Amino acid sequence: MDGNGRWAQRRSLPRTAGHQAAETAVIDIIEAARAAGVEWLSLYAFSTENWNRPGPEVEFLMRLVRRVVRKHAPLLLARGIRCRFLGVTDPRVPHALARDFDDLTTLTADNRGMTLTVAFDHGGRRDIVEAARSLILSGTPADEVTERLFADHLPYPDTPDVDLVIRTSGEQRISNFMLWQVAYAEWVFPEALWPDFRASDFLACLHTYRCRDRRFGGVPPRTNGDRS
Repeated sequence: MDGNGRWAQRRSLPRTAGHQAAETAVIDIIEAARAAGVEWLSLYAFSTENWNRPGPEVEFLMRLVRRVVRKHAPLLLARGIRCRFLGVTDPRVPHALARDFDDLTTLTADNRGMTLTVAFDHGGRRDIVEAARSLILSGTPADEVTERLFADHLPYPDTPDVDLVIRTSGEQRISNFMLWQVAYAEWVFPEALWPDFRASDFLACLHTYRCRDRRFGGVPPRTNGDRS
């Protein structure tokens, strides 16, 4: 969800104003994804690298996220959305915010309408390192390690591989997001800044995805009309 800062700067506003404006887009896309039949939606809210931002901005983000979680918890519960939080291991995450994450996870645990994963204090490299440590600590012999077994030691191993990554604002990089799970994801890079991103933009990205020819390293099956 990229472009909050640039959205604010173009309006001669502080960067925090862009983060505030992003709330509308978050709820709009959650609702659009649910209505479109998306079963798994992940939002990259805060990376392990985002701790390098100025202290006042980080503190503002922590307060904002807590307010958004508390404000929209009833809606998420009513919509049948199961909520998860990927990351949240750094001791700098405020205890009150971590508690709110846990409370929302518990509150929506029995929901089955859609699974919403919020990546907060998330880093794909860290997840891979932690999975490797878990395998080592379990005493698994090296020659028994498979991709499937390794994936079982990642956080939330029931999460399917990512099908589509949407990165707003036109930026084209991975930024340490779910590195294991995006191995064969399709990517779309809409120019809209995140605070301006709406349901119609999201549905356009889904249409683009549906038009892609996903081969997973193979070739399409031949038809009777194929000559080569």
